[in-house]
Order: sequence, then structure tokens, then C-alpha cells
Amino acid sequence: MLRYFFRRFLYMLLVVWLTSVVSFLIIQLPAGDFVTNLATQYARSGREIDQAKLNSLRHQFGLDRPVYVQYFHWAKNVLQGDWGWSFALKQSVVEAVGDRVGLTVAITLSTLLITYVVAIPISIYSATHQYSTADYVTMFVGFVSMAMPGFMLALILMYVFLNLGLGVGGLFSPEYMRAEWSLAKLVDLLKHLPLPIIIIGLSGTAGLVRIIRATLLDELGKQYVVTARAKGLHETKLIFKYPVRVALNPIASTIGWELPYIVSGGLIVEMVLTLPTVGPLLYNALITEDMFLASSLLFFLNFLTVIGTFISDVLLVLVDPRIRFTGREA
Repeated sequence: MLRYFFRRFLYMLLVVWLTSVVSFLIIQLPAGDFVTNLATQYARSGREIDQAKLNSLRHQFGLDRPVYVQYFHWAKNVLQGDWGWSFALKQSVVEAVGDRVGLTVAITLSTLLITYVVAIPISIYSATHQYSTADYVTMFVGFVSMAMPGFMLALILMYVFLNLGLGVGGLFSPEYMRAEWSLAKLVDLLKHLPLPIIIIGLSGTAGLVRIIRATLLDELGKQYVVTARAKGLHETKLIFKYPVRVALNPIASTIGWELPYIVSGGLIVEMVLTLPTVGPLLYNALITEDMFLASSLLFFLNFLTVIGTFISDVLLVLVDPRIRFTGREA
């Protein structure tokens, strides 16, 4: 078992490094760089900028070096805790990201937790009460939730929350946006969290309900369940000891996708709600070709993916004895 986890951990480190290289190279693919975009913006506004000044900026930012030199310089600095300089924001990446990573992680973990807490019991009840009124209602709400664009749901719920006197837009009230952390600021954050969590997590919850329900229905029709029920095994014990454990496999195997998706997949929702999270910051960094900021944020998303996949591997081994056996033998 320990050999299995250790091997997966080594694979994780290798994948993190490879994805950092690929991400850095992808950012270099568009023509030009940040200085080129800066010159274009000056030209559109009718101002001129001296070519010597552009060359000086390109040298100052290290953009005149070969790509591999730029990557190794950035990677070395990242290992030392220096994530580079944001050209557009004119500050270090660490300062630019600041609380955004912490707030993004808080929203991500809260959304995942609530998604699973809601999805698992609903899907179990729906599967064990197939074709009931509750099952039809659950499926209808699930299809609507998956079909409705996130930004439309955001606009509707913003209107509802506004009429209820709850926090709408952003994660803090104006008086707390630049204030130091305190108990009052934490309470204000908790007041603003429900709206983004509901909007971002609703489609994921509906998808999980459909997956778990379908898997559980398939297991409930198998011979071992029929035999156990015929022998008089209590229905609750029968369902939770075997079929539910198998139905939880899709949850364990998809955590690696859910972590980065909640960060990047909710981009439009985050922009509509003006959330101070990583998604909008990454979008602006890619548009302006802010190389080091974009590379660092993509590295963060890749890291979330790899960590999520590693967690999935661990959970699958714990949930499914067959996977545990395979891991021990490998």
C-alpha cells in the first residue's frame, strides 16, 4: 500500500513539472508579448513610444531571452518563493494574487463540500424511490440546472438575494474590501459566500446526482443484491454496505476534475459577481500576455488538478478493495 502511494506521489511531482513546462510554452505561442501589446495600446490612443524604450522594457522584463532561459529563470524563482513580476499590475505576482488564492480555495472547498453533502443523499433517495414524485422532481431540477447557463442563474439569484437584503456581488461589503482581517470581516465574507457557492455548485450537484443515481440503480439490479435481499438482510444495511460504496466510485474518481473546474469553469459567473478570485485574474493575464502572472496561475490550476487526482487515487483505494488489491500487487 505504501509503495503504491509513494509511486503515485512521484508521478504527481513529475506531472507538475511537465505541466509547468507545457503551460509556459503555450503562453509563448501567441505572436508578440506584453511589450508588443503595450505598444499597440499606445498606438490606438494616438500616443507614440520610442522603439529604444520598448527594447529597454523587453530587456528589463527578460523578454529578449530565449524561451528556455525564461522558463528556467522563472522555475528557479518559483522554487525560492518568488513567482515573478506582473507587468500589467506593476507588482510581484505574490502581491497580485494575495488573498485571491485563499478566497478561491475557500470557495472551492466550500462548494465541493456542499455539493457532495447535497448530492449523495438526494441521489440515494432518488435511486431507491425510482419513478416516485420526488425522483421526477429531482431529475427535472437537475436537467434545468445543467441546461441553464451559470451567468443567467447568477443574474436571477442576484435579484432574489437583493430583495431579501442579502449580500450581492463580490465577497465583501465596501467597508471591508481593503480592511484588515477581523471577526467582523469574516462574518461579512460568510454572508456573501452562499450566492457564489449555490451558483457554481448547482450544475455540479445536478451532474453528480445523475451519475450516482444511475450507478446505484445499476447495482441494485444485480444478482448479489437480489440474493442478499432474499436472505433477509436489512434493506438499509444492504444498500449502504455494497451498492452505495460502488456508486461512490465516480465521486472519488472525479475530484481531480472538480477542483480546477470550479476555479476556471466558473469564470463567467465570477466576472458577473465581481468575485476577487483567481479566475478573472487569469483571464486578464492571458489577454494582456502578462507572462509570469499567467504562468503562475496556470501552475496553480495544474497543481490543483494533480492534487485532486492524487486524492482521487487514495479515495478509490479506500473505497474499492479491488483497486487496493491491484495497487498492492503492482
